[in-house]
Amino acid sequence: MAKRIDVGGLTAYYGSHKAIEDISMTVEPRSVTAFIGPSGCGKSTFLRTLNRMHEVTPGGRVEGKVLLDDENLYGSGVDPVTVRRTVGMVFQRPNPFPTMSIFDNVAAGLRLNGTYRKNQLSDIVEKSLKGANLWNEVKDRLNKPGSGLSGGQQQRLCIARAIAVEPDVLLMDEPCSALDPISTLAIEDLIGELKERFTIVIVTHNMQQAARVSDRTAFFNLSAVGKPGRLIEIDETERIFSNPSVQATEDYISGRFG
Repeated sequence: MAKRIDVGGLTAYYGSHKAIEDISMTVEPRSVTAFIGPSGCGKSTFLRTLNRMHEVTPGGRVEGKVLLDDENLYGSGVDPVTVRRTVGMVFQRPNPFPTMSIFDNVAAGLRLNGTYRKNQLSDIVEKSLKGANLWNEVKDRLNKPGSGLSGGQQQRLCIARAIAVEPDVLLMDEPCSALDPISTLAIEDLIGELKERFTIVIVTHNMQQAARVSDRTAFFNLSAVGKPGRLIEIDETERIFSNPSVQATEDYISGRFG
């Protein structure tokens, strides 16, 4: 079940370095929210705070709140592993497990979590591959290595792996940056379908992509070199790209910097 994300006063550190500061926003369920902004402004760092992957980085720590519906993901006693199962992630470069078959790649999270009955596994793998629009391309070679697929197919395989465990939220960190235009279009079409089931947050450097796939867009920026990244503005995507409230947003979208 897709869930709402409410972030309040979130600041993230790498050791003593403050990477992002005082970010507050709401991400609505069953929607796509895109993060845009120049390199180094903290978009990916912020994304990783939403499923507690930031703290896996040496020195990574967070202040503030991330609520999934009404549960604080940083509350005492909350298991980060459970958070990452609930808030799935697809990375910039496709990362199928190289020694595993296509079938085993999709089934990996299910087996790890033990959240299935054996007679369900094949059905869940098929459903997930269909959900990632990959089933028809791989149904006759499920026992072949996932690493033998094309780049675009590998990324859809990683999406199938992420959705197999039925997360509430799906995070995507520049999922198309390593892909060709045809594969990019396939992923974008898929995002439009997946938002019917999941809350989706995507980081992208491609502003046309943000305009195409997202319902809301958040613009991040640095106040100065070496300063922490900040959320400058978040609004309906159409408004951000046609009539933003902040001059810096308009300057970035129009190509004056970034």
